[in-house]
Amino acid sequence: MNFNGETKVNEIALSNPRARHILEDAGIDYCCGGGKSLQEACFKANVPAKQVLWRLRQSKAQVAEGESTWTNAPLAELTKHIRERHHSYVRGSIPGLRGLLAKIREKHGGQHRELAEIEKLFGDVAREMLMHMQKEEQILFPFIDTMERAANGEGAIEPPFFQTVKNPIYSMMQEHDSAGELMRQIRMASGGYKAPADGCTSYQAAYQGLEEFEKDLHLHVHLENNILFPRAVEMEATVVP
Repeated sequence: MNFNGETKVNEIALSNPRARHILEDAGIDYCCGGGKSLQEACFKANVPAKQVLWRLRQSKAQVAEGESTWTNAPLAELTKHIRERHHSYVRGSIPGLRGLLAKIREKHGGQHRELAEIEKLFGDVAREMLMHMQKEEQILFPFIDTMERAANGEGAIEPPFFQTVKNPIYSMMQEHDSAGELMRQIRMASGGYKAPADGCTSYQAAYQGLEEFEKDLHLHVHLENNILFPRAVEMEATVVP
């Protein structure tokens, strides 16, 4: 794929994992803000578009070892991957991060008032993500899996109570935007996840954990917004009466 300033960010992210790493390093939102051109995204992230383009053009279009592109895999495999990889990661990370944030706020909150804000913001992210994933696992993903079985001739499908898969998808994408914005605010309040000079090991661990959480969220949302959801909408048109 030939990249230029008008190429959509989500198209670049879909091209190969190395391109996603370049976007991530540049602070460019390739999941919720993936519909923007690279030029627009670079302007918003305050990074030189020419520099990002050069790195993209230098990167080789190859898939990282052990990573699937998911663009042609069965949707049931993708929903299973999202549940087992990303949903499990979120659920497993939240308790430890909340504990670390409470610990460093108690110890360093007097000198670093931003810690109280970061703790609150992450609490909001945690609550939103836990409810969000439950809705996906109980409503949206099972319907997508059922659609795929119907498309493969493994039974019929009844029109869902939400009328069209576009409706829950729209809600999920709105919630993705909300979680992404909360993590952006955490990144800003933490100075880009840089612990201060007087930060203890727990302080550093908390910021490292938050940065990892945001990176996982970006990939998680990318798989849904840019791959799973468009394919589900396309499939619905062929199987739902």
